[in-house]
Amino acid sequence: MPTVEELYRNYGILADATEQVGQHKDAYQVILDGVKGGTKEKRLAAQFIPKFFKHFPELADSAINAQLDLCEDEDVSIRRQAIKELPQFATGENLPRVADILTQLLQTDDSAEFNLVNNALLSIFKMDAKGTLGGLFSQILQGEDIVRERAIKFLSTKLKTLPDEVLTKEVEELILTESKKVLEDVTGEEFVLFMKILSGLKSLQTVSGRQQLVELVAEQADLEQTFNPSDPDCVDRLLQCTRQAVPLFSKNVHSTRFVTYFCEQVLPNLSSLTTPVEGLDIQLEVLKLLAEMSSFCGDMEKLETNLRKLFDKLLEYMPLPPEEAENGENAGNEEPKLQFSYVECLLYSFHQLGRKLPDFLTAKLNAEKLKDFKIRLQYFARGLQVYIRQLRLALQGKTGEALKTDEDLFHIPPSYKSTVTLSWKPVQKVEIGQKRATEDTTSGSPPKKSPAGPKRDARQIYNPPSGKYSGNLGNFNYEQRGAFRGSRGGRGWGARGNRSRGRLY
Repeated sequence: MPTVEELYRNYGILADATEQVGQHKDAYQVILDGVKGGTKEKRLAAQFIPKFFKHFPELADSAINAQLDLCEDEDVSIRRQAIKELPQFATGENLPRVADILTQLLQTDDSAEFNLVNNALLSIFKMDAKGTLGGLFSQILQGEDIVRERAIKFLSTKLKTLPDEVLTKEVEELILTESKKVLEDVTGEEFVLFMKILSGLKSLQTVSGRQQLVELVAEQADLEQTFNPSDPDCVDRLLQCTRQAVPLFSKNVHSTRFVTYFCEQVLPNLSSLTTPVEGLDIQLEVLKLLAEMSSFCGDMEKLETNLRKLFDKLLEYMPLPPEEAENGENAGNEEPKLQFSYVECLLYSFHQLGRKLPDFLTAKLNAEKLKDFKIRLQYFARGLQVYIRQLRLALQGKTGEALKTDEDLFHIPPSYKSTVTLSWKPVQKVEIGQKRATEDTTSGSPPKKSPAGPKRDARQIYNPPSGKYSGNLGNFNYEQRGAFRGSRGGRGWGARGNRSRGRLY
């Protein structure tokens, strides 16, 4: 093993050789052997090995392996120095290997080392984005769970910091291609992170790009399969997927497939939905999602059938007035319980879909049924006025909007002209002549820059009103639980198998 003096002497030989440095292979080998020495020798080797690495391609494997030994040293200062120098090995065909190595090093628990690894990955990303992605996705697909988790989080947090000249169209296409492979087997949290990654790509900001993302979400949601309301995983997966899809819908990217599935598969089983989360009103969560999606529903094949299912479910939550006794008092012990949040969601959804079949309440229902619905509607409207004080916090500033749907359906024939804002959604004012930049974007051109403000993918999907009627809704985060296709979390959707792996450097 070389001493400190021998390392300096051989370093001098290489430094003085200038253009003929490649002829001093023996001197470089002495420096490589420095990794077998003590603490001082290792520190010097960690600095000297990368400095002359490019001059000895025939010793590339030995040099990289020597540096990796230092990256695993017990001395934290040696590890940090070795990691810091790793980008100097990222040349030519060695770059994907270095990216793979750095990705594996993300598993460190030392915060300083972790930051060095992140910086090193960003450094080689700017050298060769495709090569770096190759190393990252190799570990995401085949690496240990901790490495996979941190590699995905690296992509979700760091990609957006890279300049446009690094994230070219070809690079984004590679990210999409590799992400599709990963999405074949992900947990719920991983799925959310990948949707964050993909929705941030410039090439997917177009109408056709968002449509691709919706199709990816629909595939994850397994909309072709029969819905099982008694399986918490099945319910959880559908809600997580739908939450990711909702921000993508627009007048050009329709929610028809999801709305159809909710009407045909979920609404008939609404009372049977199961969730492991105590205190969560899972039925209301489903109805809120349906309401948000209904605004962007396109042409539906079985519109009348699905509208009837929606209408029947609405009637379940809109009771008839209690019968009065001869003395004018209620014959029953108590008045029916009015579930305002449920009715708001169902009434809004019915109002949106009803526009597509405006004669549904007249031509499709007989006079008695229409009369029955109006009686229920009138009773509910009176109940809303009675309880307005208790609901003031939830409906403050939105009472007029909340009543518009009722007013529409009181008309003869019923009207669907009012623009209604859901109570849990922020009211957005759009100036005349202003258009959403994403809607002006064609599939072959990048989106126009819009004025500073909240981004589309940052909008809040769930911000329910406060108060006793919805007190438990804000405490649940679907993104933190559940496994998706392949059951990486061991929750019953297949198995990736055990990947017990040693060092793959």
